[in-house]
Amino acid sequence: MATALFTLPIQSKDSSSSVGSFTCSSPSDGVYVLTFTSPPDNRLVTNFCQTFLLALDILEFSHPPGVVVTTSGIEKFYSNGLDLEHAFETKGYFPDSLYALWKRLITYPMPTIAVVNGHAFAGGLMTAMYHDYRIFNPARGFLCLNELEFGVALRGPMSSVFRQKVTPQIYRSLVLEAKRFNSKEALDGGIVDVLGGMDEALALIKDRKLTKMGKTGIYGLMKMEMFRESIAYTGDHAGDDQLFTARNEAEDTRQKAGKKRVEQWEKAAHKSGLKARL
Repeated sequence: MATALFTLPIQSKDSSSSVGSFTCSSPSDGVYVLTFTSPPDNRLVTNFCQTFLLALDILEFSHPPGVVVTTSGIEKFYSNGLDLEHAFETKGYFPDSLYALWKRLITYPMPTIAVVNGHAFAGGLMTAMYHDYRIFNPARGFLCLNELEFGVALRGPMSSVFRQKVTPQIYRSLVLEAKRFNSKEALDGGIVDVLGGMDEALALIKDRKLTKMGKTGIYGLMKMEMFRESIAYTGDHAGDDQLFTARNEAEDTRQKAGKKRVEQWEKAAHKSGLKARL
């Protein structure tokens, strides 16, 4: 039987009430299961991310090294990603909450496993990718980067982790086709490591002796070297913003120049057509 360790409330936007929770349990020595429940679909709003960060701090600084497993208490969703209105209207959301969470996960000094029990779309899939391992429900859910469908371009921290962890062909399908991967496709494409649930997570931990990996104190440092590109993006929000703005401005300039050339061509073609008829 799992031992209950702690529960953290996820506060509402105005902090007047709780809208969900992170519950930590330990099914065996050195295995810490963080179950987050924030109805309806575990959106990555500020208080969700900050509670996640606090839970990770509690485990690192008040418990022995082991393995952190994250999963959802909502059957249908692991996470449905960002609340775009909240994200763009909340000052400091990206550097202080979302990117801070991703950087914490990818540099965490213990192995991390995302047990993806249902849909993981957009930021939800990105969050799972920032874990060391992923286990996906074989019977429910899709994995997808669907930003193309609603017209939001990916930023550096949102995209780089896929460049580092999947093949160029799978990366293309995710980003440029917004493909929805079912469990078999996700496994075959290397997006996930295993199909299953918590039992499979515990088996993976045992088979790979993961509870021992954080004991020398350098596990996080090893990941810092492995994933330096993604870590740099999560830590340089200002630089990524400048690059994103410069790309948008260059694209606007390109489109204006292109439209002007086409207009000039159309006028010339029209004139030539008139002369030929005369």
